[in-house]
Amino acid sequence: MNNLVAIVGRPNVGKSTLFNRLVGMRQAIVDNVSGVTRDRHYGKCEWSGHEFSVVDTGGFTVNSDDVFESAIRSQVMIAIEESDLVIFMVEVATGITDFDAEIADILRRSGKPVVLAVNKVDTSEKQYGVYEFNALGLGEPFSISSATGSGTGDLLDAVLEKLPSDSKVAEEEGPRLPHIAVVGKPNVGKSSLTNALLGEDRNIVTPVAGTTRDAISTHYNKFGHEFMLVDTAGLRKKSKVTEDLEFYSVMRAIRAIENSDVCILMVDASQGIEAQDMSIFNIINRNRKGCVLVVNKWDTVVKDNNTMKEYREAIQRRLQPYNDIPIIFTSVLKKQRILDVLDAAQHVYDNYSRRISTSVLNEALLPEIENYPPPAWKGKYIKIKYITQLPTAFPAFAFFCNLPQYIRDPYKRFLENKLREHFDFQGCPLQIFIRQK
Repeated sequence: MNNLVAIVGRPNVGKSTLFNRLVGMRQAIVDNVSGVTRDRHYGKCEWSGHEFSVVDTGGFTVNSDDVFESAIRSQVMIAIEESDLVIFMVEVATGITDFDAEIADILRRSGKPVVLAVNKVDTSEKQYGVYEFNALGLGEPFSISSATGSGTGDLLDAVLEKLPSDSKVAEEEGPRLPHIAVVGKPNVGKSSLTNALLGEDRNIVTPVAGTTRDAISTHYNKFGHEFMLVDTAGLRKKSKVTEDLEFYSVMRAIRAIENSDVCILMVDASQGIEAQDMSIFNIINRNRKGCVLVVNKWDTVVKDNNTMKEYREAIQRRLQPYNDIPIIFTSVLKKQRILDVLDAAQHVYDNYSRRISTSVLNEALLPEIENYPPPAWKGKYIKIKYITQLPTAFPAFAFFCNLPQYIRDPYKRFLENKLREHFDFQGCPLQIFIRQK
């Protein structure tokens, strides 16, 4: 289970600057994909070996000044409801404004853990202004400067201290079934697929994009498969999201991806893979989840003998270097190949949760490494001694060697390819760590 931290506060206190600083610690999130779903507003932060998600509510205010108060109120309510902890940002120079007092009032009543961050404390004289914020009744204020980064370490320590621990979450959940999330842009047929699989109209389906507003979980137990099936709201480009309700849906959809094991990414056959589909794929990949790609509405495409083969190759080119993701062509309305989607999702989940013993790993990979050892660096020879799988939720492997700092990315890709060659990890992300022996 992934913890979600929301940064709230009135406009212009520096929420986005803090957000960029927190997620900037992980360079993986900085990708220049056009139209990334929520990349400016959603990211992952890693601190002291713990990882959590961060949502910046900053860009979601309504432009008109008249409705500032109600807009801020509704955004804060959504962020509070969905998150596990709130970072409430205020600004030292302005003191406590009416907006700050109103947000503080909502936060106190919510009962959610809150960390109060007083921003723009960039000189020692300004430090004296911080104590005024004790009057908000939200605990000790942390003085930070999100522009320079001073004070953010103490702030993050406080965040980790107040976040619910993973063990508590695991106890609440009990034995866990595989979670499979159906994701994609609005109106690609996610709810229709869920209804077709369940054999009942569980979710409302209309031709209007944006009908589903919530992530809906259903226990599925048919045809020898048992898992939780989650239908999510469509993820749109940031520029297309206007309503508060839709921002809420997007947060729910992102949480559904984070808490799933395998994501079924649905695309519209008549439109092909667009930038927005790639953005959602990047979110799945960044969260290291298994993936099955479903091309829906295949009955609307004019076909000849090679159409499916050409379409598949075009998709694989877009997804490179992830070229072993299962691709299934369906028509949900005509119920074509929808059970293949289930079989593929189950197969990817089996790969995702596979555990390989250390002896089997070394037997398969050490001869490959001997045939093609890491290139020497400045006259130093690198020897990989042994390999083991790490006890993570997704497949991750540690390669122990004498000089880990000299192993470069191309060789890591070689190791990943060899792992995929010997063991079936179709549809799963792999992570490789090079460790000191």
